Amino acid sequence: MAVNQNESLEVPGVQDGIAWQARHSEMNDAPVTARIVRGLNALLADDTETGRAIAGWQGLPREDAMPLRLAGGFHHLHLTGADARLGPVYAGEVTDQDAVDAILLAITREHDARLRPWLDGPPQTNEAGRSAGIMAALLWLSGKVAPRFQLLEIGSSAGANTMMDRFAFDLGGVRTGRADSSVLIRPEWRGPPPPAAPVEIASIRGCDQAPIDLADPVAALRLKSYCWPENTARLERLDRIVALAKVQRPDVVQADAADWIEARLAEPQDSGTTRVLFHSIVWQYIAAAGRARIEAAMAHAGSKATAERPLAWVMLETNRATFRHEIRVRYWPGGESERLLGCAHAHGTWVEWAIPPEPSPG
Repeated sequence: MAVNQNESLEVPGVQDGIAWQARHSEMNDAPVTARIVRGLNALLADDTETGRAIAGWQGLPREDAMPLRLAGGFHHLHLTGADARLGPVYAGEVTDQDAVDAILLAITREHDARLRPWLDGPPQTNEAGRSAGIMAALLWLSGKVAPRFQLLEIGSSAGANTMMDRFAFDLGGVRTGRADSSVLIRPEWRGPPPPAAPVEIASIRGCDQAPIDLADPVAALRLKSYCWPENTARLERLDRIVALAKVQRPDVVQADAADWIEARLAEPQDSGTTRVLFHSIVWQYIAAAGRARIEAAMAHAGSKATAERPLAWVMLETNRATFRHEIRVRYWPGGESERLLGCAHAHGTWVEWAIPPEPSPG
């Protein structure tokens, strides 16, 4: 299954990867992050370990999200109080790119040893706002499969979205979820509302190659560092997510995504329950061989799905030609073709629904 018709991610060089990420940030309402990303160009010729690691990047800067790795490191220095010089930049008070470049260069020279390790792994952008698109897809699926769902998430990071059964949702005026929740997911809704259909989440489990324990203050702060600093609502929501996790940890295990999905699909499935694989902004980080295994496992499981034991695949992933994050769904039996339901902001600020309301019976 092609989640993205534009899977060729080849990037000519590091500077092109930086430019792409800066443009992507701007298109997702993050001009401050765009300035930080562009500022990495100032480090390329400087004699620091961090600068040399960027200049000699051995992977694909865009696919690896290399600029966002280091952006997280700079934000961490700010959040921990280790360096306050980026405060005016994050506040939008310093907007001149040359000034931002100078600040980043000075900070890197002083904190080189702390910044360099941030390049060793991908950013953990665990955003609960993305659950808006996932829940909207479940509302749409509810009229086509059993509305009792067993959810399986790959690339769960800290498991924020594996707690969506504890969230309240207002999706274009359609309310669902836990009305008394401290976490309200209410994106700006564009287009017609999703169906006002029943959704019961029987269970949610997830996996990640390097899961983050939200109950660990150090780990939670690292996760917060990857949040784009101009998105204060997102930062506040993460604090509420952390509070929920301290009451009950999300069910996330350390595992390879393909290994885990193959094992989960082999488990018995309750009658009257739809098994759903879902993920958001993670497909690009899975190696081609792993993606192929997941596709094969889902196709095999789909061929055995029945009306009593349906299967579905919900994804919110980036179309790298359009920079848009598309909500796509497949389900078995009966709906094997992929369906585009709409698009969403990378961090859940808005959802643009593309499916017109279904006519009322009679």
